[in-house]
This record gives sequence, structure tokens and C-alpha cells, in this order.
Amino acid sequence: MGLVSTSSPLNPRVVIITGMSGAGRRTAAHAMEDLGWYVVDNLPPSLLPNLVDLARHNNIGKLGVVLDVRSRTLFEQLGSIFAQLTGEGIDIEVLYLEADDAAIVKRQESTRRPLPLQGDGRLLDGVVKERAMLSTLRASADLVIDTTNINVHQLSARVAHAYGGDDGARIRVAVMSFGFKNGLPLDADLVLDVRFLPNPHWVPELRPQTGLSEAVSGYVLSQTGAEAFLDQLESLFDTMTPGYIREGKRQVTIAIGCTGGKHRSTAMSEEFGRRLRAKQIGVTVMHRDLGKE
Repeated sequence: MGLVSTSSPLNPRVVIITGMSGAGRRTAAHAMEDLGWYVVDNLPPSLLPNLVDLARHNNIGKLGVVLDVRSRTLFEQLGSIFAQLTGEGIDIEVLYLEADDAAIVKRQESTRRPLPLQGDGRLLDGVVKERAMLSTLRASADLVIDTTNINVHQLSARVAHAYGGDDGARIRVAVMSFGFKNGLPLDADLVLDVRFLPNPHWVPELRPQTGLSEAVSGYVLSQTGAEAFLDQLESLFDTMTPGYIREGKRQVTIAIGCTGGKHRSTAMSEEFGRRLRAKQIGVTVMHRDLGKE
């Protein structure tokens, strides 16, 4: 008599790729496909449980699903569908792509395509409606990426950091330097300000250099309060991490800002990234505004 397997199919890791039209959903989806994910585009939300069940029984371990607001009625079913899948032991992660109104309008005009909720109104009217409809989903997203000021290659790199590599990694961190004069990063979970440190901009030999240089980094880190700031940020992160893990949050973005994003924030971000790597934490360091000064 042959043996009959009684093992149950393994639940796949499921990431919903959603967000504003024109914010980069397709680019993110292609990046995940390149990482070995099975990605389905424009799936009616009501079919999500069937797709997850299909993936479960065909040993598809990584499933990405692109959802948009093309159908308001179907999209409004997402809450109950997520609840159903959670009850079946499926952890749903949400990747939300964001961009400001001006960027979305410019991108849509260049492609000459209307927005799903635009109707007979202006492009901006469609943006406002779509943003309002997606607000609850954005608030509950596991990872928000603001693509306003990044290109497709930078977006692909962020997706690769978040969804490539070892699935066993407990948490992944993106440390982002930025300049307050260019606006707050919309996709940060934690925003820190290092403008309390002396600005290398006022040191003639350091002004043309960036925080990536040894001279600027050494200057910044030697200032009173710099190491203490990093120590306390490290302690704060250690306190928050267990809670993030309990809540199923795998991706954390920490933004460190100075005036222009060239010297202090860049040096401090690099050093904090180094500290996290020393703890075997998956981390990538990005400099949003470097080169814009």
C-alpha cells in the first residue's frame, strides 16, 4: 500500500501592490517579478481568495497582486476579503506607492491616459477622488514609498531591498537622509532632525564635499551630541523593533534630515546604517536630496 501524504500546502507570502495611479505600481510589480515573485496585475479584489488558494496548492511561495481603484464597488470589498484571508492564516502585506499631485498629473499628461476616477472632470479631480478612496488603505500599509522625487531605478532598488533576499529576515530598515528645505519625506515611519549639529556648509574646505566623505563625516560625528543622538536612536529602535515584529511590520523607513540633505543628515544616516548592520539587521541607506543642492 502506498503512503498518502497528509501534509498541508504552505501558505504563500502575499503582498498587495497598490497606491496612486502614476505613482509606479507597474515598476514595482516588474521589480518583484525580477526578484522571483509570481505577480498578477489588475486582479478584481473578489478573486483574491481564489488566487491565494491556487498559489497555496501550486507551491507558489511569493505572490504579488496589483490592485487599483478601477472598480469602486469591487475595491470596497477589500476589508472583508483581507479579514477572510487573515482568518485562514494568510498574512497580507500592503505596498503602497505614493506621489504628490503635481507629479501624478505630469506623469498622466505625458502618457495621455485618464485616471480611473476622473470621469468627465480634470486630471486633478481624479487625483483627489483616488487619494480619498485610498486613504484608509494607505494608513494601514506595511510599506509606503513616495516616488515623487525618485526615478524608476531608485524605486526598483527600494523594492529589491524590501522584498528580495532572505524571507527569514525579521525586519528590514531603510535609512533615508533628506533636506528639510525640500520637504518632509511622506513615506517615513520615523523622522529625525539633526540640524542641532554645526553645519559643515560654513567650513570653507568642507562646503563642496558631502557627508559621504571622511572629512565631513569625521567633522559631523565629532560634534557634541552626535554620538549621543545615535546612541539614543539606536536604543529607541531596539525598543520599537519587538513591537513592529509582533504587529507583522517587516519594513521600517527612518528619515534623518538637515537643512539641505548634503552634509549632516548624510553622514548621520551612513553611521546609523553601519550600526544597524553590525547588529545583523538588513538595512539600506539612501540619500534623497544629495545632488539637489
